[in-house]
Amino acid sequence: MADITKEMTIGEILRINPNVAPILMEMGMHCLGCPSAQGESLEMAAMVHGMDIEALMAKIQSAS
Repeated sequence: MADITKEMTIGEILRINPNVAPILMEMGMHCLGCPSAQGESLEMAAMVHGMDIEALMAKIQSAS
């Protein structure tokens, strides 16, 4: 399985590992299918949602 990075879009991440969806939902990213999920990086989305990207990445890595 490919490594997930904060530079990837949410869409890319979900294609690599769909099991990340519940983590993102739990953290408050509820529009996983919206156009922004296909165009902005996870890091940008975290910033928009006021999330700590490093904490989010740690949760994603622990689920991988």
